[in-house]
Amino acid sequence: MNLEALFQQIYDSSLAGTIRENTEAFPWIESLHVLAITIVFGTIMIVDLRLLGYQSHRRGARQLINELLPYTWVAFVAAVITGALLFTSNAVAYSHNSAFQWKMVAIVAAGINMGIFHLTAHRRIVDWDDALPTPMAARVAGLSSLALWTLVIFLGRWIGFTLSVFF
Repeated sequence: MNLEALFQQIYDSSLAGTIRENTEAFPWIESLHVLAITIVFGTIMIVDLRLLGYQSHRRGARQLINELLPYTWVAFVAAVITGALLFTSNAVAYSHNSAFQWKMVAIVAAGINMGIFHLTAHRRIVDWDDALPTPMAARVAGLSSLALWTLVIFLGRWIGFTLSVFF
């Protein structure tokens, strides 16, 4: 089965039909998706600003990461679930939308950026936790993260203005 057939099968599913046919389902799911991505971005932004050298209520980077990461992950899971439901409602059109495609690329890039940060600068966080300025690797990770998650939000909004039910 090729991807096009898979996306058509998703579109033809009863779940997708229910979301499309219920006038309240899509707006509710989209609202929850926006709320989840807001929490993801907000918690990440607090950490990223600390990595860039802005102090946060006299907390070190490690404490901020430990306190906020659980909220980030819960919100991210909620964003993935609601995003998947939105995608299901019109899988074929979304799969052809360049803003959607680039949004997925930006999310993967943000994940790679986080992985690199955790494999590099975060491993030595005890050495620079309360120090300002933070190490260059931490600043680069923070700036990259802010840029990528801002791009995710812009592209997410762009989808709504560029999605065509006919392609």
